[in-house]
Amino acid sequence: MARACARHILVKTKDQADRLKQELKKGADFATLAKKYSQCTSAKKGGDLGEFSPGTMVKAFDQVVFKKPLLTVHGPVKTKFGFHLIETIYRT
Repeated sequence: MARACARHILVKTKDQADRLKQELKKGADFATLAKKYSQCTSAKKGGDLGEFSPGTMVKAFDQVVFKKPLLTVHGPVKTKFGFHLIETIYRT
């Protein structure tokens, strides 16, 4: 079965997600921004969600992690939790 490792930053608004994505494009550190702004419990680990299988996360999240290019920040992706910036580290 496929597995992937990803990290994310979860915020309440699309505007905030867009601002953070711009900071990342300018060279900001993903983990630092996740620790400061993410509202997920993974924030203390720099947004690291560890390794997981398809179906573990909500569908919109899985679509990015298991189909989009690796090592690229995708989003904002809207889910019932808020807006995510997602980076897939690897897939098997």
